[in-house]
Amino acid sequence: MPQYMVFYLGGELPSSPGEGQKHFERYQKWLASLGDAVVSAAIPFKDTHTVHPDGKTKLGTTTGMSGLSIIRMGSMEEALTAARDCPFLEIKGTLEISEMLEMQGDPGEGGSDKAN
Repeated sequence: MPQYMVFYLGGELPSSPGEGQKHFERYQKWLASLGDAVVSAAIPFKDTHTVHPDGKTKLGTTTGMSGLSIIRMGSMEEALTAARDCPFLEIKGTLEISEMLEMQGDPGEGGSDKAN
């Protein structure tokens, strides 16, 4: 069954610790509603740095990405339907969904999937 990455972009910070806790509880309830489809519930990002083509680095993100989750669904449409119910949207965040492709070949041998 295909796996999908759910990327969390932007979003507003809670106005108080209590609001933050309420949002977290809604988020946990949403994840629980997905059941076994959740492969990795939440991977928040911290201390993001950007590496530019010239090799220079800068603290921060150019995309506003703050984390990701991995879910297993039968199709992109199922993944999008699940994402539409995510409470992250309630705090004016945006979600990007990408299907994960399985790479063929042995990375130790240059990543080629050609038979010898």
